[in-house]
Amino acid sequence: MRLYGYDYAQSGAYFVTVRTAARRCCLCEIAGTAVDLTPAGRIVAQEWVRTGEVRPEIGLHEFVVMPNHVHGVLILSPTVGATRRVALGRGSASPLRSGVPPGSLGAIVGQFKAASARRVNALHGTSEGFWQRGFYEHVIRNEADLDAIRRYIANNPLQWALDRENPESGHPRRGQFGDAMAALGPHASEEM
Repeated sequence: MRLYGYDYAQSGAYFVTVRTAARRCCLCEIAGTAVDLTPAGRIVAQEWVRTGEVRPEIGLHEFVVMPNHVHGVLILSPTVGATRRVALGRGSASPLRSGVPPGSLGAIVGQFKAASARRVNALHGTSEGFWQRGFYEHVIRNEADLDAIRRYIANNPLQWALDRENPESGHPRRGQFGDAMAALGPHASEEM
């Protein structure tokens, strides 16, 4: 759920989580703290890094590719007078027509998802949906919030065996993004 009235095209730091469709575990294998990316996981990691390379207004910080989701911190710093480039692929809808403002967090995450899905689908010779619709975001409000998120991302592989996103953990799921919110502490639920 988005913050009411918040401009997601303005400068800010954001914690983002994107999940695979049907929460398929296809991005990596985790053994202890070791994350072994699959070919699809390598593509996703490459496209995440590329997001910062092709968009000078984006700063990428910590990120982790998990078996069925990706967590990352994005710093959005649009510059005054800069042109917002929009990466459209064949069959992509214009962010303006879809209601997502160009250069906004939603447009940037949508472009990352489209580019990575296109490459993964080409790898597998399929056209099925690769990502779950939408994404989770948390506006990072201060340094303490950022530090908690950095720890959460760094420790995520260690916690996989207990993660509610892990279909083999035996835990019931809390909801769309309950684990991430719980890990960030009680202040995080203000945005939900």
